[in-house]
Amino acid sequence: MQPDQSPSELPKSEKLSGVLDRSHKGEAMPDLTLKDASGKTLALSSLRGQPTLVNLWATWCAPCVVELPTLDRLVDIKEGKLRVVTVSQDMSGTEKVAAFVKERGGDNLEGWIDPKGDLGAKYGVQTLPTTILYNSQGLEVWRFSGGKIWTNAEALQLVNEAK
Repeated sequence: MQPDQSPSELPKSEKLSGVLDRSHKGEAMPDLTLKDASGKTLALSSLRGQPTLVNLWATWCAPCVVELPTLDRLVDIKEGKLRVVTVSQDMSGTEKVAAFVKERGGDNLEGWIDPKGDLGAKYGVQTLPTTILYNSQGLEVWRFSGGKIWTNAEALQLVNEAK
């Protein structure tokens, strides 16, 4: 799969779909702290000041795995103008998340974990992947439930809504 392919150009097994939801627009980013397998932490509140895309995913979720390389490429495309935070919802094997991300083409992505599902619960996530865009003030712009190719023109237009 080429990261810049549109969903219609992908092999049938890699087509992604989802739903854009703007009903939470203006809600503040949750005040939660994530960690990685080494114990390093990231307070979501520290991300204010830069547009941020938070992606909840899991290693067992096929659409999540398909979109990981496109999230990685998005980091390059946005060249420091957007922080992409991928947060694994895996409840076990969390020590393997960072390696899994790298193996799947996520060299620019960090291996944050949410083993208790606190962030997923806060968002009321029913579907993985779920991706939430925040503006630089830490306010939600939209959320997308389901898989997406984050490097095509439509996705880039959506991501550019954050200022």
